[in-house]
Amino acid sequence: MKRHIAFLAAAGGLLLGGPAAADGGRLMPAQVPPMYAQECGACHTPYAPGLLPARSWQRLMGGLGRHYGTEAALDAAATQQIERWLLAHAGTYKRVAEEPPQDRITRSAWFERKHRRVAAATWQLPSVKSAANCSACHAGAERGVFDDDALTLPAGLSAQQRRAWHD
Repeated sequence: MKRHIAFLAAAGGLLLGGPAAADGGRLMPAQVPPMYAQECGACHTPYAPGLLPARSWQRLMGGLGRHYGTEAALDAAATQQIERWLLAHAGTYKRVAEEPPQDRITRSAWFERKHRRVAAATWQLPSVKSAANCSACHAGAERGVFDDDALTLPAGLSAQQRRAWHD
């Protein structure tokens, strides 16, 4: 009987943990369309689709002519291909269920909570530039890896900021 219960518990763990384990805990799907990496990655980190809910991605893709002050329009086929992929992999879990103001990842409640102790001056450093530059501190950002234990200190931090980083 104990063996049967242990087997069921192990099988349940595999079923529930399988999707996360399959990608090694990454938010970025293993298969990223080259067009997404090329077109979106030309201007910014190609964000993991799981960082925003589907409605946010729909609005972003529908407004590429005015993408945060930049004209980023693509041809219809490219837009459709990228949008389909983003929607298929959009965030559905509790953390990203809400649509952040202006559909900005950096304005989402979870982002603000995770980065609440980052000094405003840090975002202004030449090595960081803005909160949207995930790669400045998260070396695995382009792969969708945001492990707190693998953060890198951005260049230009003062001694006080470096100490606070580890608190």
